[in-house]
Amino acid sequence: MDMQTAPQATPEKQKKKKSGREIVLEWTEELVIAVVIVAVAFTFFFRIITVTGTSMVPNYNDGDRVLVTGLSFGLEQGDVVVIANVLDEPIIKRVIALEGQTVDFDYEQKCVLVDGVQVDETKFGLKNGITDLPFSSFELLEFPQTVPEGCIFVLGDNRSVSEDSRYQIVGMIDKRNILGKALCHLFPFDDSTAE
Repeated sequence: MDMQTAPQATPEKQKKKKSGREIVLEWTEELVIAVVIVAVAFTFFFRIITVTGTSMVPNYNDGDRVLVTGLSFGLEQGDVVVIANVLDEPIIKRVIALEGQTVDFDYEQKCVLVDGVQVDETKFGLKNGITDLPFSSFELLEFPQTVPEGCIFVLGDNRSVSEDSRYQIVGMIDKRNILGKALCHLFPFDDSTAE
């Protein structure tokens, strides 16, 4: 005796067709999760800052928008950092020396020395020989200076107008005052000068 079996439903047919409302709810849930993830990332890991002033020209101009990461571990010479609690507003500067390194200036050669070696500023998109004796009413530190533990020494790329670690008002930067490290330009879009 032959037994005939009823045709089995394929897996596609077993799935219940979703209503339009269920699809909208799924998309809404995924959108809310994405927004929360982005909000958390920009609250704890990233910031967008707007550069104020001309102390970092030519690499960063007034009004540029820069993506900054709060994960500033492993700072190196040449990194660009955003610093708070030093002047009235946060400042953006370039790391020139790390803790334990000795900074000095040769104003005849217009250069910065770290541990007795001239810093090659072309690595940062700058020319060598840009560091003149500053003209400012702010009092300068005396050099050579050794960077204390837990601190960094920073300079602006536009040395003639930059209020930076050369001045007593700024001095050595406590790493706890670093808001983050610049990753890239967000605006203007075609600017690729971030180091």
